[in-house]
Amino acid sequence: MAVTTVTSREFNQDTSGAKKAARRGPVFITDRGRPAHVLLTIEDYRRLAGASVNLAQALAQPAAGDFKFTPPRIRGIAKPANLR
Repeated sequence: MAVTTVTSREFNQDTSGAKKAARRGPVFITDRGRPAHVLLTIEDYRRLAGASVNLAQALAQPAAGDFKFTPPRIRGIAKPANLR
C-alpha cells in the first residue's frame, strides 16, 4: 500500500491524479505543511469504518450472542396506563 502526500494546492490542481493515487493507498492532503485530510477509495473507507456490515449481518454472526447487553432504565418519561 503506497501512501501519498500532496499539498492542498497540488490537490486542487490535479484532483484526478490524487484519485488515481488513492487507488494505491491513502492520500494525505496537507494545509500549511500539516496533514489536514485523507482521501480514500470508498472500499477502503467502508473497510475502515465497518460500513459494509449492516445490523442484521452483525447480529447473525456466531459471536453476536457472546456479549451481555443491559439497556439503561429510562425514568420519568413514561407514565403508567390508566385502565379505568
